[in-house]
Amino acid sequence: MQITRIVLSRLVLPLDPPFPAAWDPIPRTRFAATIVRVETDEGVVGIGSGDTMDGFEAFEHLFIGRDPLAIARHVRVLETIDFHAGRYWPLEAALWDIAGKVAGLPVATLFGGSADALPVYASCGMLLPAAERAESALRLREEGFRALKIRIDPRRLEDGMAAVVATRAAVGDSMAIMVDLNQGWRMAGDTSPSLDPVAAGAIARRLAEYDVVWVEEPLAGTDLRGLAGLRASAPGTRIAEMTRTFAEQLAALDADAFDVYQSDVVLAAGMSRTRTLAELALARNRWFTPHTWTNGIGLLANLAVSAGVGGGPFLEFPYDPPGWAPERRDFMLTEPVRPDSDGLLHVPATPGLGIVLDGAAMARYAA
Repeated sequence: MQITRIVLSRLVLPLDPPFPAAWDPIPRTRFAATIVRVETDEGVVGIGSGDTMDGFEAFEHLFIGRDPLAIARHVRVLETIDFHAGRYWPLEAALWDIAGKVAGLPVATLFGGSADALPVYASCGMLLPAAERAESALRLREEGFRALKIRIDPRRLEDGMAAVVATRAAVGDSMAIMVDLNQGWRMAGDTSPSLDPVAAGAIARRLAEYDVVWVEEPLAGTDLRGLAGLRASAPGTRIAEMTRTFAEQLAALDADAFDVYQSDVVLAAGMSRTRTLAELALARNRWFTPHTWTNGIGLLANLAVSAGVGGGPFLEFPYDPPGWAPERRDFMLTEPVRPDSDGLLHVPATPGLGIVLDGAAMARYAA
């Protein structure tokens, strides 16, 4: 089998009303997605999505004519490109989609098959007043979610703490609560400083009083010494982070910087390398539960790796209706990815990653 063509489809969904993501300087009015389709001479097509794939056309010749199942080779090539250009990990997801289709198995089975479903947590994306966030949590519980993540802006710390306090009072011990401080990295153009370890530690200790499972991105993601020190100070809650490259992931493991490792397979280091990272983290009694804030295709790729290796205890499910709902996130799919009424996200039983594109939506929202 040979790769005959790699097609990038760039889509843009207008957002009306805009989505006020906690990490964005201004509410976003559009949601872009790049769909990668890897075509082969035997008619098997793989699909991936996640990072922008900007500039990939200059490197596609490195893959055309090659065996799509030589994934280890392709990963090494992608890592050489990563140094010079972009992070093209959606291509690897498409290759694994092909591998699953050729084998007649879900990709999660190829990655180990540890679970056929994982509990998800509702990863909320907006900053809401305390009463609204508590009411939202009750609705999420009714839908079957067992956990949620609340965003806190450290510049509006007391508002964020109030949201956590109100939510815990509303749900009692029936839901797990995580908190994201969004200090690990910045959106383009955002030069605001990150928290320092003293301030981050003080916040973590306050959150521990409300049984917060983990504090995500309390410091800049490159501050491994600070993150390791924060963990060592025993703030009473776990420390979670996402890293950008496989080398950074290994460095974080060596530094014992995190309790929870969150590498996103379509944004950082890809599926094969993330599997290695996850298995190492799990072997050291740390948690692996990836970041998944792209779209339903990226979510399914992360589900395949996490279910394959036995990650958990939860998988991130971007969901904060009405601002962020599966219909927006997965506008390119025939059916949005959803958990069941018990809050479990099932691995699709079909071979590959289980992606079914909506041709009409692809045409309608083509950029």
